[in-house]
Amino acid sequence: MDHLVPIRTVDDIFPKYRDTPIGRLLQYHNLQSPLDSYEHAEVVIGMCMDNRKHLRIPDNFAYVLRTGGGNLRYSEFKISYAIAVGGVKAIALIGHDKCGMVNLMARKDKFVQGLVDRAGWDKERAEEHFMHFAPMFEIDNEIEFVISEAKRLRSRYPKILVVPMFYGIDDKLLYLINE
Repeated sequence: MDHLVPIRTVDDIFPKYRDTPIGRLLQYHNLQSPLDSYEHAEVVIGMCMDNRKHLRIPDNFAYVLRTGGGNLRYSEFKISYAIAVGGVKAIALIGHDKCGMVNLMARKDKFVQGLVDRAGWDKERAEEHFMHFAPMFEIDNEIEFVISEAKRLRSRYPKILVVPMFYGIDDKLLYLINE
């Protein structure tokens, strides 16, 4: 966790992000800055679907894509749309601690039994479903994953500011990641 940079004041925001949508995101969420009015989104926020996370941002400020582990590999068309049509110039990738996609294989039995009990699936179909999709979504380490995903997206969208970030489940704050 020594890669995480807490944002407690505007001066904590890396200078290269201060006057960008990333800086504004950090100010809205962590520093409780007044919420401005927006006509159009400025940023794509990619974050985990985890229900324990909520961002304090203004209406119309961001396109928010929520996926397991914040994995945007299967959301590139949506990102491309936000850039090409929506005009966004930045992507904030937000990982978090205590993510259910870490060590996903260890949850196979619970996943399968949950689909059997709650969704009415038969066990074989639930196991096939898990084994087909789990390798696509499992991550080893939240911080390493969000850094690697940022690097991948930077190569895909070289003119777009792509920033890996981290959300602390316990303190509900955003952190920059010192890559």
